[in-house]
Amino acid sequence: MSRVKKTRKFAAVKRIIGQRDARLKKNQNKGEAEGKRKAKGDDVVREIPQVSSSLFFQYNTALIPPYNVLVDTNFLSHTVQHKLELLSTMMDCLYAKCIPIITSCVLGELEKLGTKYRIALRIARDERWERLKCDHKGVYADDCIVDRVSKHKIYIVATNDRDLKRRVRKIPGVPIMSVARGKYVVERLPDAPERVTGRG
Repeated sequence: MSRVKKTRKFAAVKRIIGQRDARLKKNQNKGEAEGKRKAKGDDVVREIPQVSSSLFFQYNTALIPPYNVLVDTNFLSHTVQHKLELLSTMMDCLYAKCIPIITSCVLGELEKLGTKYRIALRIARDERWERLKCDHKGVYADDCIVDRVSKHKIYIVATNDRDLKRRVRKIPGVPIMSVARGKYVVERLPDAPERVTGRG
């Protein structure tokens, strides 16, 4: 005669509540605290950057003659190397009146560079160009130019600096002027007489 295997009935087994069970008081308190934290998180107001009203997609309607050209240190040194006249070459490039603008940090950078850039400094100090006072600390011109251009999209940025060009290209509606092949070329200007598609 074979022995019948005895199995314990399910109801007869003592069930133990787990440590993470929601019915325990300590876990109920934790749940309430998390709920309050989530409710607070939902009240956070997210800011969407204001798009300039002068932009029609990538087309900047605020850019009309006379053009305001923000000049960088690098651009001035390349102008001197290629023996170009700043204002007349700009006008030949854009076929319009231009106002070269030199910020105080660009002047500061040129002064720091010493005697090698004395001709570029003399050109920058010319009375015909417009001056812009900078209210930030330090004399790093790239940050200043990018900040100014992203706030007010009324400038053409004149630079030969690759990093600055890359940063300016991320801002929609801001044309870039640079020195190439013994003349000035402009990119991303919709009304430009000759457009340059090459990346510098």
